Amino acid sequence: MSQPSFVPVAQGGEVRPTVATATPEIGRKKKPGLLGAPHAPRGRGQGTPAPGEGYALTLAHRACDEMTFASPHDRADVECVLGLVAAKRASLINRGPVIDDVRVARDVLGLNGEVVTHEVARRFAGLAHSYEAQRRFVDTIADADLLVASIGQ
Repeated sequence: MSQPSFVPVAQGGEVRPTVATATPEIGRKKKPGLLGAPHAPRGRGQGTPAPGEGYALTLAHRACDEMTFASPHDRADVECVLGLVAAKRASLINRGPVIDDVRVARDVLGLNGEVVTHEVARRFAGLAHSYEAQRRFVDTIADADLLVASIGQ
């Protein structure tokens, strides 16, 4: 509650006005997320950044619910690779991932059937547990394959 105006207040007890100060921007590094596409690192092993890439893993998880796996151990690797390829496709189009990205990833990776055999899943073995292996695998998929697939729909 503020002090009434008719009550005398000592000079040391008066509330002084505050002045907002600007944040100094000189010399401060820019936040990596705000750099945008032209400034984002590109090339082998750098990835392709897109907004909301983590949602691609959620979509891949839902897509794997529709598939049957010959071995339950293969699901994590297939789910991971579907999410990675879907995120790469979304980033090439400069948007967040959608379910069509996962469908295109299934087409490109040859996972169109409802049953995923152990022989098919062996191509993706260990990808869910190694970032370096994930980067190498995603780099092997040509950008043109993902973009051509989107035009053909």
